[in-house]
Amino acid sequence: MKILFIGGTGIISSACSQLAVERGFELYLLNRGQSGARPAPTEARMLHGDIRDPQSVRAALGDLSFDAVVDFIAFTPQHVETDLDLFRGRTGQYIFISSASAYQTPPSSLPVTESTLLDNPVWQYSRNKIACEERLVRAYREEKFPMTIVRPSHTYDPAYLPIHGGWTVVNRMLRGQEIIVHGDGTSIWTLTHHRDFARGFVGLLGNSHAIGEAFHITSDEWLTWDEIHRLVGRAVGVEPRIVHVPSELIAAYDPEWGDGLLGDKTHSMIFDNSKIKRFVPDFACTIPFSRGVEEIVAWHRADPARMGVDAALDALSDQIIAAYERAWPNP
Repeated sequence: MKILFIGGTGIISSACSQLAVERGFELYLLNRGQSGARPAPTEARMLHGDIRDPQSVRAALGDLSFDAVVDFIAFTPQHVETDLDLFRGRTGQYIFISSASAYQTPPSSLPVTESTLLDNPVWQYSRNKIACEERLVRAYREEKFPMTIVRPSHTYDPAYLPIHGGWTVVNRMLRGQEIIVHGDGTSIWTLTHHRDFARGFVGLLGNSHAIGEAFHITSDEWLTWDEIHRLVGRAVGVEPRIVHVPSELIAAYDPEWGDGLLGDKTHSMIFDNSKIKRFVPDFACTIPFSRGVEEIVAWHRADPARMGVDAALDALSDQIIAAYERAWPNP
């Protein structure tokens, strides 16, 4: 099959690209040629264009058509509208990468299924993804545009440490400084390795049964935020000094960090993956975070330049901890 990925070298898409070529797909990647930490597979055919510049995309595509087109970097309804204009009549399937943060927040019941209401009153990122989905559902109903929706949750790879602050937090652990964990650290979270995600995702490419359907693809491993941070500490050989700070206080000092917490990570999220397992029978997650975090630490330590510290975030962490301890001197 002939497949087009818009993007293809990001956290999620890099593993999907690699698995797609391993399975024999004729893979095209449309991007600006800036792969960074995640180079494209040598087998992929590169099309240089900027999806935000439709004319450059038309020039790059020529008269090509595809069995499936996947947009990994569409975030607003206008982005989706551009894709509709570009790919009507050009693809047998269009896959939109949405987000599991679009589900009802906080969820009224667990586990979350694909039929759980989409409703996030806090995070604009999530509301934009919901609006994108609504536009695609309308396109499917009105013109039978062959869309499929995929909702990843918190997916990581060796180059991305899935805690706010990344290596700056590890650096604090190694220096014996306190680190912030939101809430009381006991909310349950789901982390998914990008190679595990790819196994479910690639099985949807060109899958006629997936047209008009939505799927989330996540691990079945559940961890508390305290456990996540302790596994990070164990991977670097230290026991982290955790300070539990209310998400609302974090948001008061850093609204962007706060939106990601109050609109997503503050609340326990457990996913029922039975649907993707029905549609892609060979999908299984085999990489627990205890192993995945070892890959992350090894990747960062392979090059000192990867272990940079965000001085502003480091100082902000001290400021938030001090404010919390003043307000709550004897937690």
